[in-house]
Amino acid sequence: MASAAAPAAAVPTLVPPLEQLRHLAVELRLLLPRVRVGEARGTVEEFNRETFWRRFNEAAVNVSREATTLTTAFSRLPLPSPQETQGFCEQVCAVITAVIAVYFSLPKEQGITLRKLVRSATLDIVDGMAQLMEVLSTTPAQSPENNDLISCNSVWVACQQVPRIPKDNKAAALSMLTNSVDFVKDAHEEMERAVEECDPYCGLLNDSEEDNSDSHSNGDDMLGLPSNRDLYWSEVDQELIIPCLALVRASKACLKKIRIVVAENGKKEQVAQLDDIVDISDEISPSVDDLALSIYPPMCHLTVRINSAKLVSVLKKALEITKASHVTPQPEDSWIPLLMNAVDHCMNRIKELTQSEIQL
Repeated sequence: MASAAAPAAAVPTLVPPLEQLRHLAVELRLLLPRVRVGEARGTVEEFNRETFWRRFNEAAVNVSREATTLTTAFSRLPLPSPQETQGFCEQVCAVITAVIAVYFSLPKEQGITLRKLVRSATLDIVDGMAQLMEVLSTTPAQSPENNDLISCNSVWVACQQVPRIPKDNKAAALSMLTNSVDFVKDAHEEMERAVEECDPYCGLLNDSEEDNSDSHSNGDDMLGLPSNRDLYWSEVDQELIIPCLALVRASKACLKKIRIVVAENGKKEQVAQLDDIVDISDEISPSVDDLALSIYPPMCHLTVRINSAKLVSVLKKALEITKASHVTPQPEDSWIPLLMNAVDHCMNRIKELTQSEIQL
């Protein structure tokens, strides 16, 4: 980050203030890829959780304070001098560097899931500060647009989220699983709503009648029937949707149960197993989304079958990993085979309803 101020110090005359801000914004954005792929930095000191979170919270507070100071200085006229701007930029560099350094001090042994959440928060802070630099350097000071953009800037929001980050890997796992449950719940509700609101003739009957007043191109038009069958489900489509909805309900049930056993039986020190459970569970929601999108008309039964099979594969793997982990002290517990059977039943029904198309 020191390189952000080096070019300005190397020449007798400093560049104009707004240009310095633009340059700093570019420098900040160049840091993002390094944060995304960077590994934890080894240290001889034993990791202390309380010290880490105190440092991370303090670093976020410092970023927020510098963002406010910079905003105050550049939201009014006259703008700071080039020398003053250089000082502001150096301070921003220092606090951003500190945030990144704290993130890199979190070892992987504390849990990959926890590191992902801390990394995400760090990226949000750096990206938010870069956005602020861009707003301040491109929008005239004292303009309403400037004030609106600054007031909703994400750097302060990102800094305020730091104290809310889960403090250990189990808490991080539960947070991620809760998000997955919510995503699948939303997808299921959207699918149900689409089915309930589906009317083959909605918006089509009147259009057909208007077309009929000009010409009677075919028998369907003369009868007032919808001519564009790509806009609604056939009876066969509607029959196929039923097991698809059931499969998404089973997905939601799987995630809920996994979250429950992690909450009840998960051990903070078993970071690797918790990470494995979260990793596979994270694949459920995108797979549900793929299936949900494939049921909309015009429906391709082969695509529905493929997406259903992918979802079933992920669900079974999630259940198997959970069963083999410490969060399931009694692997013979009936809830796992019960959900396995439910998933298989849905898939078998989907196969039956799409068999004819597979054979074509």
